[in-house]
This record gives sequence, C-alpha cells and structure tokens, in this order.
Amino acid sequence: MTAYVIIHVIIKDPEKVKEYAAIAGPTVAAAGGDFVSAGEVADALAGEHGYDKAIVIKFPDKATAQAWYKSDEYQAAVPIREQAMDAVFIIAEDPNEQV
Repeated sequence: MTAYVIIHVIIKDPEKVKEYAAIAGPTVAAAGGDFVSAGEVADALAGEHGYDKAIVIKFPDKATAQAWYKSDEYQAAVPIREQAMDAVFIIAEDPNEQV
C-alpha cells in the first residue's frame, strides 16, 4: 500500500537547510521514494499552523518509508536537520489502497 511521509517544517537556519537538502534529498530516490510536493505553506484552511514548509514524499509502502528514515544514509543528515529546522515527520497510507 502506497505510503506518504508528510513533513511539517519550521526553518531555523536557511543555510543549514541547503546543506541538509544536499545530503538528505538524494537518499529519498535511492530508497525508492519520490517527492510529491515541497514548498511554502500557502494557507491553513482550519486551525493554527505555524510551519513554514510542507513536504510530501511518496514511497511504495510503509515499510519502505520507515526503512528510508532509519537508513544510515538518511540518519547521517539528521544532526544537520536538527540545526536547520524543527520538523514533524508522519506516515500516512493511501486510503484508496486499503483493503
């Protein structure tokens, strides 16, 4: 079942974000993922939303998404991410594929 990693980000250091993206970005494709959306938050339709950016990454399934996040390649970027931004990562599965 297709899974989406959804990331909400508050930028702390724009230069560190570039450094993080250069390391973390290639790990997505290497793990079988594909960026669906990555950009500024345009509008909050309801409730409070204090995040600067929202990123959506598509993976073939939940296990692949989890393996990407836990991989040594991605984890090498985490210390830079922690300097660059505050981020919340969640996984959501495609409801159209649920059994």
